[in-house]
Amino acid sequence: MAAANINVRIKGTLQAHLQQQVGEHGLYDNASEYIRALIRRDLKNKSESWEWLKRELEPALRADESSFVAVTAEDVIRRNK
Repeated sequence: MAAANINVRIKGTLQAHLQQQVGEHGLYDNASEYIRALIRRDLKNKSESWEWLKRELEPALRADESSFVAVTAEDVIRRNK
């Protein structure tokens, strides 16, 4: 796959944070390295989140319908307070 050039303008707090992450005192040699690392982390997080959700939902998907209990939105809100 060919590399694509993407120009992004940042300022303020985002720019300050980027400058802390790159260069002599940062973990990355340049902004491109840092951005690639962020994208990889984002992809990994999405993949891990999807896997977690599938694991959490799988027992319910396999359960017999007779084990389900009807609840209202108010029941859920009350339970989670």
